[in-house]
Amino acid sequence: MALSDLNPVERNEEGIAAVLGILKQTLGERFQTGQAVRSQHAHTTTYIPTQAPDGVAFVESTAEVQEIVRACAAHRVPVIAFGVGSSLEGHTNAPGGGISIDTSRMNRILAVNPEDLDCTVEPGVTREDLNRHLRDTGLFFPIDPGANASLGGMAATRASGTNAVRYGTMRENVLSLTAVMADGEAVTTGKRAKKSSAGYDLTRLLIGSEGTLGVITALTLRLQGIPQAISGGVCPFPSLEAACKTVIATIQMGIPVARIELVNALQMRAMKNYSKLDYPEGPCLFVEFHGSDAGVAEQAETFGMIAEENGGGPFMWTSVAEERTKLWKARHDAYWSSLTLRPGAKGLSTDVCVPISRLAECVTETEADIAEMGLIAPIVGHAGDGNFHVLVLMDVDNPQEIALAEKFVARLNMRAIAMEGTCTGEHGIGQGKIGFLRHELGHGVDIMRTIKQALDPLNIMNPGKILPRVGH
Repeated sequence: MALSDLNPVERNEEGIAAVLGILKQTLGERFQTGQAVRSQHAHTTTYIPTQAPDGVAFVESTAEVQEIVRACAAHRVPVIAFGVGSSLEGHTNAPGGGISIDTSRMNRILAVNPEDLDCTVEPGVTREDLNRHLRDTGLFFPIDPGANASLGGMAATRASGTNAVRYGTMRENVLSLTAVMADGEAVTTGKRAKKSSAGYDLTRLLIGSEGTLGVITALTLRLQGIPQAISGGVCPFPSLEAACKTVIATIQMGIPVARIELVNALQMRAMKNYSKLDYPEGPCLFVEFHGSDAGVAEQAETFGMIAEENGGGPFMWTSVAEERTKLWKARHDAYWSSLTLRPGAKGLSTDVCVPISRLAECVTETEADIAEMGLIAPIVGHAGDGNFHVLVLMDVDNPQEIALAEKFVARLNMRAIAMEGTCTGEHGIGQGKIGFLRHELGHGVDIMRTIKQALDPLNIMNPGKILPRVGH
C-alpha cells in the first residue's frame, strides 16, 4: 500500500490560491513559491517521494505564525512546520499541498538562567548554536541526535540521540513550550519550575506531535553542567550478541555511562574507510563516561572488565578531547559513511526500540533477516536504551528492491512490537510508519484521533502524518 493511501489528504485548490495571494501581500519576499525552495522544504533525505508545499513562509515571530495559521484555517489550507528538514519519515512532506512555515529565522536565544539550569529559545535555534552560546556558562544542552537539528523540530519529533541513556530524551528536557494552535491562538504550556502537577500535561502532549496539533514557537529547556572530565573509546567484540550482553550488564550494574553505541561489522567497515578510523573491523561499542577524573577512569576500567567477561576487548579509551571528537564525529557521520557501501543507492532509514533485556535477541534476529533479504543494510544503535537503526541501501528505480526493503522494515517493526518495544524509538511516525501505529497502540490510536479532532477540527496541521485513516 502506498504511503499516501494510509492517510490521504485532499487538495483544496481554491483555498490554496487565496492563501498564496494573502501571504505574498503580507510577507513580501519572505514568502516564496519557486520550485527549488518548495522542493527543499519537502522530504528528500531518504527514498520517500517528495511532496512539495505550494509556498514557503520564512517567519520571524509568533505573531506571524499566528497570522499565517489563521489565514490557512479560514481557507482550509494545510500548515506544515519546518525546522532544518533533517527528519527521516516524511514529516515535512505536503501530501495535500499547503504552506510550509520555515522557522529558521526564529533563531534567538531569549534567556539563559544559569542558576536554574534552564534557557528559553526560539524553535529555529539548533542544538550546536545553543551549545556554542552556552560554552562560557559551564552549561550545555545534552540531547544529541547526530544531525544539527533545530530544537523546535527535535521537540516536535520527541528526538533523542547518543547520550539519551544518561540525560534522557526531549520529553525529559523540555520544561515548557509555546505553540500556535490550529485556530491561531498561541498557548504556553507551563512555567520554568522543574516539576508541576497543575492540570493536563500539555507540554508532553505537544512534544512528539510532529506538528499535527500546533506549531512550536518557543521552548524552555533543561540544561546540564559540563562534566569535569570525559573519557571514551571503542571496544571490539566477536559478535553483536556479545556486545549487547555487555551493554545489558553495564546498565544493570549501575555504571553511569553517558553514551554506549552499538556498531555492527558492516557499519564499522564503512566508518573506518569514510572517517579514517584505526580500529578493528567487526562489531564494536563506542562508549563515553562523564564525571570526575577519578570517576571516569574507574568507570572505563570497570566497563573494560565487563567487556572482557563477554569475550570483548581490548577496550581502547582516552581522555584526550581531539581523539574523542574524531570518534564521535565518525559515529555522527554513520549515515553518510553507510552510503559509500553502495554508491548511487538511496537509504531507507528505520529505527526500533525494545526493552534492553530483548536487545541481543532483536538485533541478532534482524542481522539474520538482513542476510536473507540480500540487500546491504548496516546496523548502528543507541544500545543503552534498546534503540537501534538500520539503513537499507537500495536502487530506488528498482521496484523489486523497494518491495524487499519495505517488507524487511515491516518485519523489523513487528518484531520490535512483539518484543514489547516500539516501531520507532526516535524517528517518529511521520508518513513512513503510519501503518504500524495501530499494531503498537491499538485503541490508543482512536484516542489520539479524538484529541486531533478536538484541537484541529479542520485537519490543517500537518495532515497525512501519524494517524492512519479511519478503519486502519
